[in-house]
Amino acid sequence: MEKSPIVTVEQGQLQGKVCVDHYNKPYYSFQGIPYAQAPIGKLRFKAPQKNYPWLGVRDATREKNSSYSRHMLNYNIIGDEDCLYLNVYTPEITGTLKPVMFWIHGGGYLVGSGNSDVYSPDFLVHEDVVIVTINYRLGLLGFLSLNDPELEVPGNAGLKDQVMALKWVASNIDKFGGDPNNITIFGESVGGGSVHYLMLSPMSKGLFHKAIIQSGSAIGNRGRGQYSTPLIIKALGLPDVPDAIILKALQIMPVEKVFEVQEKIPEHYPVSEFRPIGVVVEQYINEDTFLSEEPIDIIRAKRYHDVPVMIGYNSREGYFVKGRYNVDHSNGDFEKEIQFSLNVAKGTDLSKKIAKKIKDFFYGDDASLLKSSAPFILLQGDNMFIRPLYNTARIHAATSKYPVYLYRMSIDSKLNLFKHHYKILDSGVSHGDDLGYLFKNFGTPKILPGSPEDNGVQVFSKYWTTFAKTGNPNPTEKHPLINVIWKPVEKDIVNYVDIGENVTVGVNPEPSRMQLWQDIEDMCSVSYK
Repeated sequence: MEKSPIVTVEQGQLQGKVCVDHYNKPYYSFQGIPYAQAPIGKLRFKAPQKNYPWLGVRDATREKNSSYSRHMLNYNIIGDEDCLYLNVYTPEITGTLKPVMFWIHGGGYLVGSGNSDVYSPDFLVHEDVVIVTINYRLGLLGFLSLNDPELEVPGNAGLKDQVMALKWVASNIDKFGGDPNNITIFGESVGGGSVHYLMLSPMSKGLFHKAIIQSGSAIGNRGRGQYSTPLIIKALGLPDVPDAIILKALQIMPVEKVFEVQEKIPEHYPVSEFRPIGVVVEQYINEDTFLSEEPIDIIRAKRYHDVPVMIGYNSREGYFVKGRYNVDHSNGDFEKEIQFSLNVAKGTDLSKKIAKKIKDFFYGDDASLLKSSAPFILLQGDNMFIRPLYNTARIHAATSKYPVYLYRMSIDSKLNLFKHHYKILDSGVSHGDDLGYLFKNFGTPKILPGSPEDNGVQVFSKYWTTFAKTGNPNPTEKHPLINVIWKPVEKDIVNYVDIGENVTVGVNPEPSRMQLWQDIEDMCSVSYK
């Protein structure tokens, strides 16, 4: 392999470097590639713009900035608003074009990056695929939403960044040995939600061919946000002023001050309302509109990008609330546990009936259990992640001409990233624990051959990359750790595979809990079938 590989893309030449994967096989790395103009000055908060060419050979041997935010794990302030960069990792530059896997990081649209401290490609690139990781705008920089159409800040700039990155990949990935006609988008948490939103947005038509949704969904509340005007007015202590004044004030502030404003807006997790900062249904339509309708309406009308889908969750997603928000028991207000999508007004008889049903199921009559973390973790995991994702699998299986494959993750080893970071000792798999089996990170321990960690990496890598290659996760050749057939979800049968210490198959996961949520949806005349 060339030690200093050079490729030529639309904007100019890039010089990369050679790295070695987990199995000591070399691959090419090209980092810090700008896929759009820097979103600074008058472009702050606006839709991304195509990048300019550069002269000479650009250094692509080091990563560039992520969005100005806090680090996903240690919460130190990192990054810059000049952050629209991506990284490409490829086994070969020449020869037969290889499937492309385009990764979108999570972090609640507030934290995180696509850089290699958390998302090193060592496991996946070994499976003969091209890996792309991206940075996109977070927080107010990426999700400020104002309703005045003349200001051109309708929201969702961070998602439009993702579309721009996909367009760049579609136009240039063949120069890195990637196949522009075989692109799989995949992501976790709001990254998984982003994958789902990209399936629903007219902006991303034709830019990808398969989708893997990990612990996220466009029909849950985790990624949904509110319109910014009242939030900014309150944070800045302003009177009721026009959006134009708010925008002007925010555009002339240093980015550090914008971030200070953002941190004055309280973050919360209850599913009964939208989070402050996130995805919005845009209030006016133009060529830069990402989302103009409610996600569920787009799906029911079958107006989404119909591609093969792999979707799944972790067995104890709710540990995330304990780790991220430092809350591990109920406050006794079960009306706050009613999904916003059910459209139930708090205080009504229906709301009180549903709240009692939730309390009785998870806590029974034992008041002391309200201080217990176990039922709280189950409830939050269901409400924030598992039930919306379960419904996503069912409704896409009912409306798509392509298969939908559902997985449940239960493997618990030293690679469970978030559980070990938050020092959670109880059994079960936390939100975010899947990341350690797909990507090497700064805390990855030594992986011994034949260990649970090694087996987990092999299974995840094989399933994910086989799906990216073929649209079906079942290995095309016999695999020593996979001896089951993973069936897609059917109309009335929710088939799934459980990725645990061993790989098993089943039907209708979490049956009693999913029946509870089904009964509640029936009470509200809401259907996801």
